[in-house]
Amino acid sequence: MASEAISIDKEVLIGDILMRQLRGQAPLINDPLLDEYLQDLGNRLVANAENVKFPFKFFLINSADINAFAFFGGHVGIHTGLIFSADNESELASVLAHEIAHVTQRHIARKIQAQQKASPLQLASLFGGLLLAIANPEAGIAAVSATNAASQQASINYTRSNEKEADRIGIDVLAQSGYDPDAAASFFGKLAEKYRLRSTPFAYLMTHPLPQSRIADARSRAASYNVRQVSERLSFHLAKARIIARYYGNPKDNITQFEFALDKKRYVFEQAAAYGLALSYLGAEQYSKAQEIIDRLREKDPENLFYIDTATDIALAEKRFDDAITMLKEEAKRAPRNRVITLNLANALLEKGDVEASILILKDYLLVNPNNMLALQLLSDAYAKSRQMLEMHQSKAEIYALVAAYPRAIDELHTAYNFANERPLEKQRIKARIDQFRSEIDRLKSL
Repeated sequence: MASEAISIDKEVLIGDILMRQLRGQAPLINDPLLDEYLQDLGNRLVANAENVKFPFKFFLINSADINAFAFFGGHVGIHTGLIFSADNESELASVLAHEIAHVTQRHIARKIQAQQKASPLQLASLFGGLLLAIANPEAGIAAVSATNAASQQASINYTRSNEKEADRIGIDVLAQSGYDPDAAASFFGKLAEKYRLRSTPFAYLMTHPLPQSRIADARSRAASYNVRQVSERLSFHLAKARIIARYYGNPKDNITQFEFALDKKRYVFEQAAAYGLALSYLGAEQYSKAQEIIDRLREKDPENLFYIDTATDIALAEKRFDDAITMLKEEAKRAPRNRVITLNLANALLEKGDVEASILILKDYLLVNPNNMLALQLLSDAYAKSRQMLEMHQSKAEIYALVAAYPRAIDELHTAYNFANERPLEKQRIKARIDQFRSEIDRLKSL
């Protein structure tokens, strides 16, 4: 049992620590739209998985590498290159389902159990190597494998066993969630074909070995399910267009790319190609062209968050703050807790200069979502604009804590304390939070 090596509680604790460190080392994307899309997709798969011990957290890294990874406590990371390379949502879902299986089967904990006889130094190296493997697969694999030849071979064999189990469970989760079970084999085949033309393997293949037998096994397993036609989902293609327009290339080249796709009808959804073009026009500061496209898209799909978000950005770029705020307040009545609408509204109010209204929204949002980096950054900016120095330093402390920079967080709180003056209750809160951060430092050392 994996629980003999590491408890569920400790796995959650280590996962939280690694996630904080990862925020400080990797180019995570804090994009409410893409966050919501990825979390919704992941939750759909998790709902059909077994042995789920904790909530899953899906996040995006800005990297052209074709890669995905899972680690302690239900954290699953996806590189933008993976979404860019997937042709449909079933292919993307197949990778997420595979990573979910790694977590539910507790493969990392089982690896630790298999190495229980190793020295503490080797286990410490394994943790360090794990984090490296997340941020840089080549360096991470080297760190994890830096032992004697026999244990290297055992590690490889154990990885193959994990991959086979994750494939089996992942394909079942994929099928149970309404996706094409053959998507895993089709995506594996695509990676293998692309790898054949490269001198170095994709990042995904560094952590997920892909022998031909694995592709054949995936095809055979998928064949045991009823053949199904899975409808394409617009949201996947909108997310992919957003990644291309915002995180790939430059606005001028992206305009050319999306105009060509629309002219030659090389798209799955015309709306997604048009949306990508609108974002590219926005990036090139051609606001009227972007607005014309978004207006046309919203006529047919007025509640689509991708379009609402871009309409907001255009309005703010043109300093039409009231237009953006009016639109977002109407949307907030329909979806009061939606992260895209809430954070856009807070930002629009802040841009207009209605700082107190923005602060109220952000504080309310952070009560439910305390680890949202974007919300904390907006809140810190709002406090700075209104010269609320105590609160600004407190919010900065929380930002540092999210990246495990606890000494800097404590420094911010010491500065905040100096602004507390005749506010004894606030001084007590600051002292208590400093004690919590010091406990986190001790807890890091104990691992």
